[in-house]
Amino acid sequence: MEEIKKKQSISLSEVKEILGKVDVEEMDQIQRWTYDYVSKFVQLDPKDAKEMKKQLMKDCELTEEESVEIVNIRPTSLAELRSFTFGWKKLILAETLEKMLKIIKGHS
Repeated sequence: MEEIKKKQSISLSEVKEILGKVDVEEMDQIQRWTYDYVSKFVQLDPKDAKEMKKQLMKDCELTEEESVEIVNIRPTSLAELRSFTFGWKKLILAETLEKMLKIIKGHS
């Protein structure tokens, strides 16, 4: 078993990019299922996903995990965005939510 060298939250677009470099024949069953899923459902370019994550962390003061959640889901309205951020158990100002939506729309 390999030793974990680094733990980092990454978007599904980044998962697709990483698994896309591996020969499918060398993947274990979970990797194949994961790759099949991201291949079917992920449309955001990994570069855009990384940039959006960085922007959300910097401009909206989100954690890496929160940013990844938003990148993966890409809510399209304030109501939808609010429903996801509500679960974080921290107050997000309306101004910050607007900024988050602007970032999401800028990368869609």
